[in-house]
Amino acid sequence: MARDKLSETEIDEALSALPGWARAEDGRSIMRRFTFADFGEAFAFMARSALAAEKMDHHPDWSNVYKTVDVMLSTHDAGGVTELDVALARRMNGYAGG
Repeated sequence: MARDKLSETEIDEALSALPGWARAEDGRSIMRRFTFADFGEAFAFMARSALAAEKMDHHPDWSNVYKTVDVMLSTHDAGGVTELDVALARRMNGYAGG
């Protein structure tokens, strides 16, 4: 999968197809807050996402507090958002049920 930085237009198009995701304040990442019923569901989501990220060799910046998982995605060596970020965001939405 390409590690070329997406254009602003490409990012906007990708975000329009990624419910819940938005540009991060840093301007070089996309972000989403996932909220689950409890810690177990949040942890299960993180486990599934971690396995996918490892297979893609592309790892999120994230944090977890109880039932909330905050995620920021960026391809650091490209200096911004790439198709890898979009693909991982799509998978995360699927794991979260939407």
